[in-house]
Amino acid sequence: MPVDPTTLLAYSLTVGAIVLSPGPDTVLILRYALGSGHRVGLATVAGVQVGLMGHTLLAILGVSAVIAASPVLFKGLAVAGALYLGWIGLQGFRGHTLRLEGAQSVSVRKAIHDAMLCNLLNPKVIVLFLALLPNFVDLTRDDVTLQLLFLALVLVVINVAWQAPLAWAAVGVRRWLARSRVQQAVNVGTGTVLVGFALLMLWDHVLSGQL
Repeated sequence: MPVDPTTLLAYSLTVGAIVLSPGPDTVLILRYALGSGHRVGLATVAGVQVGLMGHTLLAILGVSAVIAASPVLFKGLAVAGALYLGWIGLQGFRGHTLRLEGAQSVSVRKAIHDAMLCNLLNPKVIVLFLALLPNFVDLTRDDVTLQLLFLALVLVVINVAWQAPLAWAAVGVRRWLARSRVQQAVNVGTGTVLVGFALLMLWDHVLSGQL
C-alpha cells in the first residue's frame, strides 16, 4: 500500500468531514438530479470526479502550486469560477419544469460538463489539494506520485460514496417536487445558494483583499 494504515485512516476521516460539508458540487448534484432524474444526477457526480482527477493531475505536475503562488492567475481563476457558478445559479430563476415521463431538461453531457467545470474552476479545491494532500505524503519515499494518485483515488471513492446516494435520494422525492410551487422554491433556492457561493468566492479571493 502506498500509504501506511494510520495515515490512511487520518486522511479518510479528514476527507470525509470535508466531503460531508455542503458546497457548490453538492448543490449542483441535487439540482440536476431533482430536475432530470437519477441518470443525470449520477452523471453530475461523475463530472465532479473528473474535476477532482484534473486537480490531481495539476497537483502532480505542479501547475496548481504555480497558480496559487501567482495572485493574478489565482484571482483570474477565482473570477472565472465565480462567474460560472453565478451563471448556473441564475438559470434557477428562469423556472425550469420537471419532466417526469418525457425528455430530460438537462442532458447527461451538460451535467458532466457543468459539474467538471464547477469543480475545476473552484479555487478552494486547488487550495484543498495544496494544503491537504502534502500533509499525508511521505516526501522521504520515492513514490510521491503514486502516493498522490492513491490519496486522490481515496478522495474520489469517499466522494462517490456520499454523492451517489444523495443523487438517488433526490430522485425519490421528484413526484412531490412536481408541484409547481415546490419546483419554483427548489429552483430559486438552489439558484440562490449557487449565486451565494459565487459571491463568497469573489469576496474571499478578490474583493476582501482590496479593503
